[in-house]
Amino acid sequence: DKKTKKAVVSTQSTGKRRQRLVGPNSNTLKALELLTECYIKVQGSTVAALGPYKGIKQVRNIVMDTMNNIHPIYNIKILMTKRELMRDPALANESWDRFLPKFKKKNVQTKKPKKQVVKKKYTPFPPPQQPSKIDLQIESGEYFMKEHERRQKKNEEKGQAQSLKNSQKKKEKEAAFVAPKEENIVAKTLDKENDNSVDIDALKKKLKKKKFKTPAPTTSDANPDSLISPTQSDEPVKKKKKKRKAEVAVSAEPVDTAEPV
Repeated sequence: DKKTKKAVVSTQSTGKRRQRLVGPNSNTLKALELLTECYIKVQGSTVAALGPYKGIKQVRNIVMDTMNNIHPIYNIKILMTKRELMRDPALANESWDRFLPKFKKKNVQTKKPKKQVVKKKYTPFPPPQQPSKIDLQIESGEYFMKEHERRQKKNEEKGQAQSLKNSQKKKEKEAAFVAPKEENIVAKTLDKENDNSVDIDALKKKLKKKKFKTPAPTTSDANPDSLISPTQSDEPVKKKKKKRKAEVAVSAEPVDTAEPV
């Protein structure tokens, strides 16, 4: 058994580091049990371990490191790499320092920039004495007033300040309901009508372009005889009708099939 409270002073940090040792759904604790081959139990501020001597020693070091603000995941990674290296017989007599992961501290406290203090010029004479409340009251004439007169004066000053604030708030509220300035559309249209200035050079260019362009032949200008196809002409239709009449006359004549006697 090992008390973990002695490593940390504040109780709030002990609770956080204890939770870090257990992990979410006690996953970190299960990983430690598999790697060290020990049964580990965390109860309150006590960590109990049961197993071989070598495993208990590893558990103790990991627990002390977590209480000294070193996350147990780093030690778990080191144990995993050691287990893989143990399987290789060629590395049995060599040092494993080059294979083990080296973790650097990232939460290094940064130095705050020093405030630049502007040194005042040295003067042998002391600073001028500030006027007291009584001196200020004598200057304003409040010192010679009675208590009810002083109260009345304070109330008047408060009322004036309050009225100024109220007037400012009213102006802010009324500003939201002020209609924006509209543009005079009628004046703009009149200005456009009165503006008779025409670009003569642009007009000349347009006219020249129209002259050079030749109009494409439309269906109305084309020859109507060319549009009619030879199938649509009247002559072949009439010939067809004559042929049909001749065929009908031949079919109407009786055919003598009887042989002469």
